[in-house]
Amino acid sequence: MPEPGGDPVLDVQNIEVIYNKVVQVLRGLSLSVPRGQVVALLGSNGAGKSTTLKAVSRLLEIEDGEVTGGAIRFDGADIARLRPHELVRGGLYHVMEGRRIFEDLTVQENLIAATYALAGRRSAPRDFDLVYEYFPRLHERRTGLAGYLSGGEQQMLAIGRALVAEPRLMLLDEPSLGLSPVMVEEIFGIIGRINRERGTSMLLVEQNAAVAFAVADRAYIMETGKIVANGPVEVLMRDQDVREFYLGLAHSGSGSHGDGRRSFRDVKHYKRRKRWLS
Repeated sequence: MPEPGGDPVLDVQNIEVIYNKVVQVLRGLSLSVPRGQVVALLGSNGAGKSTTLKAVSRLLEIEDGEVTGGAIRFDGADIARLRPHELVRGGLYHVMEGRRIFEDLTVQENLIAATYALAGRRSAPRDFDLVYEYFPRLHERRTGLAGYLSGGEQQMLAIGRALVAEPRLMLLDEPSLGLSPVMVEEIFGIIGRINRERGTSMLLVEQNAAVAFAVADRAYIMETGKIVANGPVEVLMRDQDVREFYLGLAHSGSGSHGDGRRSFRDVKHYKRRKRWLS
């Protein structure tokens, strides 16, 4: 298991991303993921979070996007010329938004498909005990079609496939999307276990800041393609803007309702001033 900290497993420096050679989505974005840690990437819809993950995993090209500036290093190596499958075989696995499982295959066959990422590293597992240890429900349904799984079970399968690939860095895009609060708690509990027990580094994109902060060591906050705040989770949780506009915790008093809720006028004012950009 790698020691947490030290040299970053992922280092993104000042990247710019353009779609269709016209629309600029990322504007000089920089972030890093220390080895063995979980880093959360937060922001509203359209901020560029998913684009950031696709830039790292080299999936932009299938959406007519490209990195036009800056550098991305994985384990110290520039990955600009690598193709997505080469990154997966090298230990970087992207669990995409929407799960993207093979619905017409069984749970077991989905896991077998993930062994492709092990080519050239070691022989593929036969029993997937590691996956079933973290996700006992998948073992119960291993012979059933994946398309009949619940949303939470499909998310478990998506993460389980990543475990089969033995990643050093896991990119997780909105793992809580569309899940019940109980299932979100279970999924994030397992994400935390995987990080602690296996030392897997993670870059986690999430809109639910509360659950992201529960497992993350550090966090970055994005607005319109830029990083506007970053730091250890315990520091960001004390930031008034983060508490009010990402965690939903407001101080009562001037500018808020008696129950601590912010008025729509206050939200508009916040968007105009963007205090943390100064």
